[in-house]
Amino acid sequence: MSKLKIAIQKSGRLSEKSLDLLKDCGIKISNGDRRLKTEAQNFPIEVLFLRDDDIPQYVEQGVADVGILGENEVWEKEKDVQIVEKLGFASCKLSLAIPKDEGYFGLEYFNNKKVATSYPKILKKYFDEKNITVEIEEIGGSVEIAPGIGLANAIFDIVSTGSTLLMNGLKEVEVVCKSTAVLISNKSLVNEKQAILEKLLFRIKAVRTAVENKYILLNAPITAVEKISSILPGMKAPTILPLAEEGWVSIHSVVKEDEFWEIIDQLKTFGAQGILVVPIEKMVL
Repeated sequence: MSKLKIAIQKSGRLSEKSLDLLKDCGIKISNGDRRLKTEAQNFPIEVLFLRDDDIPQYVEQGVADVGILGENEVWEKEKDVQIVEKLGFASCKLSLAIPKDEGYFGLEYFNNKKVATSYPKILKKYFDEKNITVEIEEIGGSVEIAPGIGLANAIFDIVSTGSTLLMNGLKEVEVVCKSTAVLISNKSLVNEKQAILEKLLFRIKAVRTAVENKYILLNAPITAVEKISSILPGMKAPTILPLAEEGWVSIHSVVKEDEFWEIIDQLKTFGAQGILVVPIEKMVL
């Protein structure tokens, strides 16, 4: 039986998140001895642990069938692969930063300046679209140190909290793009492997939908059911169960977590009590 070969980053936060996703999908992976290749115990996939910037090339060449990596690496490598699913974790932004004591007046600041980065293709495309001429200094790591040692006037790099920039005397001035983890695929999968990928995507979507939604239970007077139901529709309609106390019901529904915080005051105004919000492990629509 064919196995779908999936490449993930061999170490780091993205690696851990990728393994967590497979685990949440019910797929058992053992990599206790940090091997570079392992097989799932209960699903037809083989996991390859690779450098994230190598994954697009290996997927294009068919060494791996699919891969999990940051969208920024897909843009930078420009390989002939397809993004089949955005995974919703490992989000980051790629930004331009300059010395904190420099005055900033807009993108014209960068005209005829040298910018250090590990993502030259993304940066060149951005400045070409803005009709701004820059000299790009490509370096492999420790980008933040470039202005301090005179290698460049500014940098273009991944920014999460911004603390690394501050430690190196820099400030973020422009967000060029935002990236998240994605699942990419070779464009010429055989039917059997495409079928395995579809099964994997089904599980991934069930896990992601569960993360984005919460199960909510509350008690309310019967007279408020119509109003509460109008803002808690559930997957089709809320479940309503009678309580032992006459005139009261228990209402069960599913809501997006961010929407819950917007409607909680309305629920309380309508008389809702004992509101309980519970995580959902899996959710199949």
